[in-house]
Amino acid sequence: MHSRLALTATLLVLCGLCMRLACAQDAPQSASRAAGAAPLDLAAMQRAVDSASEPASRWSGPSSGPAAVPGATIAIISEDLRNGGVLGVAKGIKEAANAMGWNTRVYDARGTAAGRSKAAAAALALHPDGAILVGVDAADMKPDLLPFAARKVPLVGWHVGPVAGAMTNGPVAMNVSTNPLDVARITAMAAVIQSGARAGVVVFTDSNFQIARAKTDAMLDVIRACRDCRLLAVHDVAISKSAEQMPALTDELLAQYGKRWNYALAINDIYFDYAAPALTRAGERNPGLSMLSAGDGSAAAFLRIQAGTFQTGTVAEPLNLQGWQLVDELNRLLAHQPVTGYVSPVHLVTAANIRFDGGLQGQFDPGNGYRDIYRGIWKR
Repeated sequence: MHSRLALTATLLVLCGLCMRLACAQDAPQSASRAAGAAPLDLAAMQRAVDSASEPASRWSGPSSGPAAVPGATIAIISEDLRNGGVLGVAKGIKEAANAMGWNTRVYDARGTAAGRSKAAAAALALHPDGAILVGVDAADMKPDLLPFAARKVPLVGWHVGPVAGAMTNGPVAMNVSTNPLDVARITAMAAVIQSGARAGVVVFTDSNFQIARAKTDAMLDVIRACRDCRLLAVHDVAISKSAEQMPALTDELLAQYGKRWNYALAINDIYFDYAAPALTRAGERNPGLSMLSAGDGSAAAFLRIQAGTFQTGTVAEPLNLQGWQLVDELNRLLAHQPVTGYVSPVHLVTAANIRFDGGLQGQFDPGNGYRDIYRGIWKR
């Protein structure tokens, strides 16, 4: 617990420093070129990265709450089940719902606006007792969600906005997530530390989502505050288009930057699923490039980290645990109690710690007994 509190304090200090330095410039160059810019505190950054890399053996979530509301029917509206993070959370929801004794129905939006509206309409037609949103942007989907609120159908979500925890400005009551800004900062800090503060960075993002835009800005603040790092480019690639666009884009970036490009940062591991084959084909053009992701810890990412194939880190979400948390938060609403507001601690997965917390099974599944704890809360 003390190390997690230290991580939070360190991130707050570094965040303030990064923001001050980033404001000194508006071009994608090293922030220290601005006159009088202070050097980044690499020792504090190292401590933050080390703390985020510790095994996750302690439970810091809720220990009490309402018993299971029996026989509920729950709609699960998913952004895109091709996304490993979305799929992992959906599996966790179904596992927890089975333990709860609930019925579930999954609706896949397939990453399009039309798909989201269609999924929401189909979910509403189910007349569910509650609904869980997985990976959609709650602000963009608000017109489709208002009918749920009108029918008093409680809503909770995973990665549905840029701020983790309880939500008060719309129909969704809870955004289950780690703190996305802390996730992004740790990702960028890991690149700075691994590179000896000499990272040449390309960032991949998807501006269709508020959470992605917030993560990108946080990563850029850290990189721009690094004296000898270089921000080479930021590329806006829709997650749903990553399979189509990433192979050719990776080839273009290799041709343009060569070995100056030594770090790739992304808001999701899925970009690297399609960049890695292109990097393998490129062979000696850039054998030392490292990839780090600010979410979500897909099975493919774990395999790349374990095999030492380009990816050196992912700030993984505890996807299965968060599925259980979503069910618990929704159960609280069905029992007319408030959500917990619990936010999972940040965890960086690397080759050094992948043997812990489910890493060898291709996931971040904390060894803190959360299943038994939630079953105890639910009297199941």
